Amino acid sequence: MQLAGISKRTSVPAGGQIVKDDQGRPIGVFRETAEDLLYNALETTRKSRTSRQIESEREKAVELATKECLEKGVTSFQDAGATFEVIDFYQKLASEEKLGVRLWVMINEDNDQLETKLAKYRIIGKRLTVRAVKTYIDGALGAHGAWLLEPYNDMPQSSGMLVTPIELITRTAQLAINHGFQLCTHAIGDKGNRVILNIYEKVFGEYPHKKDLRFRVEHAQHLDPDDILRFSKLGVIASMQGIHCTSDGPWVEKRLGEKRSKEGAYAWRKLIDSGAVVSNGTDTPVEDVDPIKGFHALVTRRMNSKKTFYPGQKMTREEALRAYTLNAAYAAFEENLKGSLAPGKLADIVVLSKDILTVPDDEILEAEVLYTIVGGKIAHQKK
Repeated sequence: MQLAGISKRTSVPAGGQIVKDDQGRPIGVFRETAEDLLYNALETTRKSRTSRQIESEREKAVELATKECLEKGVTSFQDAGATFEVIDFYQKLASEEKLGVRLWVMINEDNDQLETKLAKYRIIGKRLTVRAVKTYIDGALGAHGAWLLEPYNDMPQSSGMLVTPIELITRTAQLAINHGFQLCTHAIGDKGNRVILNIYEKVFGEYPHKKDLRFRVEHAQHLDPDDILRFSKLGVIASMQGIHCTSDGPWVEKRLGEKRSKEGAYAWRKLIDSGAVVSNGTDTPVEDVDPIKGFHALVTRRMNSKKTFYPGQKMTREEALRAYTLNAAYAAFEENLKGSLAPGKLADIVVLSKDILTVPDDEILEAEVLYTIVGGKIAHQKK
């Protein structure tokens, strides 16, 4: 905070909050866009380093991340927000054949940057693909930042936050369509999800000749029942994370109350039954990148307390496997290359010590990755 020059008098950015004590002093909690104040200090520090120091750090990060992904059976990774600078770095690694997992990347830049550079950054490759744009409409449920239709059960003075103006998101959606990109929007609260579906519907109507756009909602954690059918109707993908249900479950009812939690929190079953495509991931580093934990959450909704979070919304094991494989590939326009084992597809294969489609629920988490194979070559083998 001192490095960032934050004091009582610091202005609060739109869509954020600096939490203060009763004397008006910041206590060290920065909600949503207020976090940017700290990132500014980080960027100032980074500017004192040489380009080689920065690149060396990034190379080490890629090395460690690749190692963890392969050890845990991840062959493709969807990066939910990279700058043009980071994408340039990814391109360098790809050209040097130093990407151990396949990267599918969303661009996270402001509209001015997208206006001038987006056309140059549509990349379709087997190790690196860049064909989506990332934006945010609200914050996180845990921090009372998710944008709700009604106030929080445990903070009745707040309904969460709109973190990006609607007109800016609308323009981002238009830019994405004009340049052949998907738009992937972080939306957690029921109002955040409703408004982003409204934006998508409006923009789709402006481009009636554009079909199969596969715009996504990242998280879609809490939905109003009236909006669930709209995902299928609009062809919008619910890009969700099963592990959030079981890690957040112990406090979700505190935020939303019983009725809203039951009707629309992590409503996988309702979405699938409505015909929507639900893909699954882990939202690392918020959660462990381990897909086995996510699979277990999808099919059991069992929390650490052993209680289940509204088990009527569970997926079948086949649905959970599809959400992590073929649906995830479909959500990236890669279903012809990935997601299943078939002639002509990339030979990305994971061999597990247990059949997670048939073992008892309790044994799913015991499954170990024996082999991770990328492009027909063994990239990891358990010793």
